[in-house]
Amino acid sequence: MSISILLGRRPLSGLFGRSVDMGAQMEGISRAGRCPLEKRGCGGCPMLSLPYEEQLKRKQAKLEELLGKFGPVAPILGMEHPWHYRNKVISSFAWGPGKNLVSGIYAQGTHRVVPVEQCLLHREVLDQAVAAVRQAAREFRYQPFDENRRTGLIRHVLCRHSLSTGEVLAVLVTASPVLPGARAFAARVKELCPAIVTLAQNVNPRPGSAVLGDREKILYGRGYIEDVLCGVKFRIAPSSFYQINPVQTEVLYSTAISAARLTGKERVLDAYCGVGTIGLSAAAHAGSVVGVELNRSAAACAVDNAKANNIRNARFRCGDAAAFLDGMAARGEQLDVVFLDPPRAGSTPVFLDALCRVSPARAVYISCNPETQRRDLEYLAARGWRAESIQGVDMFPHTEHIETVAVLTRRR
Repeated sequence: MSISILLGRRPLSGLFGRSVDMGAQMEGISRAGRCPLEKRGCGGCPMLSLPYEEQLKRKQAKLEELLGKFGPVAPILGMEHPWHYRNKVISSFAWGPGKNLVSGIYAQGTHRVVPVEQCLLHREVLDQAVAAVRQAAREFRYQPFDENRRTGLIRHVLCRHSLSTGEVLAVLVTASPVLPGARAFAARVKELCPAIVTLAQNVNPRPGSAVLGDREKILYGRGYIEDVLCGVKFRIAPSSFYQINPVQTEVLYSTAISAARLTGKERVLDAYCGVGTIGLSAAAHAGSVVGVELNRSAAACAVDNAKANNIRNARFRCGDAAAFLDGMAARGEQLDVVFLDPPRAGSTPVFLDALCRVSPARAVYISCNPETQRRDLEYLAARGWRAESIQGVDMFPHTEHIETVAVLTRRR
């Protein structure tokens, strides 16, 4: 499939009609467009009451306000079917009425669990997987962890879905490494939900909001699932970073790779590369790719993903992206294209200064936070860079989050 086809570039009007009609038919939404969970304290979809067309208009206006002075802002790329797009679910355990085990999402601003049976954003099979683990936990009389009293056993269940295979990975997070009847429990989960092809136990005894701990054991299966993104196969383990919306991720990455104007000869850097999703997707269009990632586990996964796909022109390093690029600049090494996809906090002056010294022909800045991206574009604009284009992608319909792709070149 060509990049131009994957882009799916259509005017906003072409994305609305079917989406809005579909939204009106979704189970659990009233005529006002509200979900029953919202009344019980769930804050996961703050824009749900707005028609999808209006959501996109508001996000477009925000991008133009924040980033319009740096370059032209193209119409945001929305989803044709903006429902059931999440491939990852975290459900927290608690006692419900009558000492009945429930699981769900924390009410906004609290640690009170709002029980969730179905969600309009989750892949339906993920809700089924959570229900299976919850039912098996009830049958085995596992008690939910109480973070104040430090009692109980089970804390969360995390489930991940592969769009390409339909398979599900489930992780039961416990406060203790001892899981009574673990083998029988695993067999019961598999019986209740055959889509769960691998089940793991993660041990997290520490207080705080972090979901996963450092210890893990496989109860059955391989311990990972695989998905295909932009024609590249990726391994998804419990702690792997992987984009939540695979449909829009293809749009996002295809937009970024197309904007880089690769001819097959370029030297490319994939900064903040995670498990190598952008770099490996771009490798077929570049001469060589080097990816840099600070998280050791993610960097190792990137190496494994390159080997699994027999991609020989991409290599990956574990290290700080700013220090790596600064070292390249000090050695006088050259790059043609730099992809940078930093965390929500944005990039750093050290990285941006090194980018200026290496001076690639093009930098493609992918951001999950337009506000920190604006700060970084201010820094680069003062040093002779301009934005050829800025493209918004709606990765998280019904929320306020926006992803952007800014294509940057040096002024002559």
